[in-house]
Amino acid sequence: MTEMRPWLKNYPSGMPANIDTAKYTTLLDFAETMFKKHASRQAFYCMGKALTYGQIDKYSRQMAGYLQSRGLQPGDRIAIMMPNMLQYPIALFACLRAGLVVVNTNPLYTPREMEHQFNDSGVKAIIIAENFAANLEKILPRTDIKTIILTSIGEMLGPIKGWIVNFVVRKIKRMVPKYELPNVVQFSAALKAGRKFKIHPFEDSPDRVIVHQYTGGTTGVSKGAMLTNKNLVANMLQIDAILADILEEGKECVLCPLPMYHIFAFTVNCLSMMGFGALTVLVVNARDLPSVIKEFKNHKITLMTGVNTLYNALLHHKDFAGQDFSGLKTCVGGGMAVQRAVAEKWEEVTKCPLVEGYGMTEAAPVVSLNPIKGGGKPGSIGMPVPSTDVRIANDDGAVLGPDEIGEIQVRGPQVMKGYYNKPAETAKTIQDGWLSTGDIGKMDEDGYFYIVDRKKDMILVSGFNVYPNEIEEVLARHPKVLEVAAIGVPSEKSGEVVKVFIVKKDKSLNEKEVIAYCKENLTGYKVPKSVEFRKSLPKTNVGKILRKELREEELARHSK
Repeated sequence: MTEMRPWLKNYPSGMPANIDTAKYTTLLDFAETMFKKHASRQAFYCMGKALTYGQIDKYSRQMAGYLQSRGLQPGDRIAIMMPNMLQYPIALFACLRAGLVVVNTNPLYTPREMEHQFNDSGVKAIIIAENFAANLEKILPRTDIKTIILTSIGEMLGPIKGWIVNFVVRKIKRMVPKYELPNVVQFSAALKAGRKFKIHPFEDSPDRVIVHQYTGGTTGVSKGAMLTNKNLVANMLQIDAILADILEEGKECVLCPLPMYHIFAFTVNCLSMMGFGALTVLVVNARDLPSVIKEFKNHKITLMTGVNTLYNALLHHKDFAGQDFSGLKTCVGGGMAVQRAVAEKWEEVTKCPLVEGYGMTEAAPVVSLNPIKGGGKPGSIGMPVPSTDVRIANDDGAVLGPDEIGEIQVRGPQVMKGYYNKPAETAKTIQDGWLSTGDIGKMDEDGYFYIVDRKKDMILVSGFNVYPNEIEEVLARHPKVLEVAAIGVPSEKSGEVVKVFIVKKDKSLNEKEVIAYCKENLTGYKVPKSVEFRKSLPKTNVGKILRKELREEELARHSK
């Protein structure tokens, strides 16, 4: 077994090679077990208000009854479109209890993106924050949505606090554009009405699809990954098997700045932490750094999840270093590569390791992780989680050996059923049970994996492969660089050349200094031919830098 899975010999003591995927038949089975087990414990906290596991249990039952009373049938798709709020876990577990398929939707989507996702999935109902209702109004007639449940940021915060928050959001910050929507029901009214309805039972199974989780769309049209009960239960158990070494039941306080509609926070924070009876602290908007830092003052945080850009931004905020980090056991970085300079600085400031992992929507999402107590290999995405096989293959499908570079492929119980209504795309992505990730990487002799880059982000300079991650990693170490992105731009001479976009940490930084630094640290063909300084870089809502957007800008510029 260790020959096929060389990483097993390096697993931390006590970590199982495999998990029991049959421990819970369905995600709802797991949730109901945790609701009973931890009923009196606080489950989710947001803006000064906490709900217990027992309250989430009660409210989600009421909402499930209401959803079924509106004629929604098991298997119908329902969109949840809101930032991190107490309403989110209530809505999620209500949908599962009603037998519906959850379509997690990014609240920052444009009307065009919303329309694509809702029609692609065939969404019949939506639970949406009022801040985004105006966008729904624009596309509603072109969708099949008949049931609209509307909520506000302050709705679950209590009458006085809720009124104040809503007044500020609506009247002072003007964050709720005017809208007109038909037959809207308020979230609290639906909860109240749901008390009089019993939930009708339905047939559930491990292989039933319960979530359409849309891919980021950063490399093309967003596709709906069909995640089953088994996929999500397995990944949750895989994560819990890794964290069991450091987390204690009923004693954890977990910071969740990433939005739970994103697969990383959805599985790791919203689901896995329930297994430990943890309190999850929700941050409504992670870009508001003071609101993230504030939660370190309000709580003794023991675990945090985030992306590289968030950790980097916190390190450069004047108020961050003075916080109390004595409770922190580990911090996990995913969604994008964790730069070594950021990880080293984070551990220096907080005295807590920043552990890099790897995952993707299609794998529910976690595939690999460095040892959770730290001490993994710098620059590595770690070792595969229990019950997971990972290999490196070339373009012909041949499996490669240690340190050979090829595409990363994954097989395990967390791998999606396929893309909704896209059999051709599914067949291309999953072959013989192996998920082709589209990421280029390698495995060392110890079973640690390394990302070299995205296939589609690779830059081809005179026939040589240049990987943006490598250039970004080098420049991130420059003391005057805050953020960096590297792309390929057209060149008559060499096909493509490297261009970098930089946000300065020090105003004195100039192009000559950047090029000179790269020449010291990179082979000639990898050295950027041009440097553009910007005040900010385009990012997804979870902070992943959008190289695709930068490439499109450059192509438009070159085509003029």
